[in-house]
Amino acid sequence: MSSPDRPVLHDNSGREVPRDTPTGGDLERAIAGQVRKLRLAIGLSVGDMAARIGISKAMLSKIENAQTSCSLSTLARLAAGLDVPVTSLFRGADTHREAVFVKAGTGAEIVGRGTRVGHHYELLGGLRGQHKRLEPVLVTLTDASEVFPLFQHPGTELLYMLEGEMLYGHGESEYRLRPGDALLLDGEGLHGPNELVSLPIRFLAVTAYPDNHQD
Repeated sequence: MSSPDRPVLHDNSGREVPRDTPTGGDLERAIAGQVRKLRLAIGLSVGDMAARIGISKAMLSKIENAQTSCSLSTLARLAAGLDVPVTSLFRGADTHREAVFVKAGTGAEIVGRGTRVGHHYELLGGLRGQHKRLEPVLVTLTDASEVFPLFQHPGTELLYMLEGEMLYGHGESEYRLRPGDALLLDGEGLHGPNELVSLPIRFLAVTAYPDNHQD
């Protein structure tokens, strides 16, 4: 339950989909799901849609229930009637979606990023291609230091505190971070710990690099 003092944001992005949405490998089911979703989005009944594209209501019902395979001409009619590209009807079919699972404590150690005794950076996985833009790192600080490294990079970074307490600087500002606190910052601004108040400290640092970023 949300706190009465906490702002509430409504997610209307359409990211949540039905549990029976095709996960890949089933062309008829993928087309069925897309046709039904797009038809409902424009507010047409099965009968209205069938009349619009010149096929029978029974045939459209079979398509939406993945009980028949569409000919190329029928796909073209469906796309035209829904005002979408034909390729959008195949969304979710025969597409491999990559995922990386990293067991606790087995992430690759990142060296050279201000690494020193008591400062540990563990990469929590990385995808290939366009998804390489996201870099999740678990940072553990166990020793206090007189001087802390500063960081500057393209993109946006999210820090989420898991344990301990620290003062973290970004540009001319300073933030006190405790467990549960989050800091979202522009990576181009100089940032890094100013003071380790309570050790050990653990936090997630997730960086989203721009599309044109090169390692």
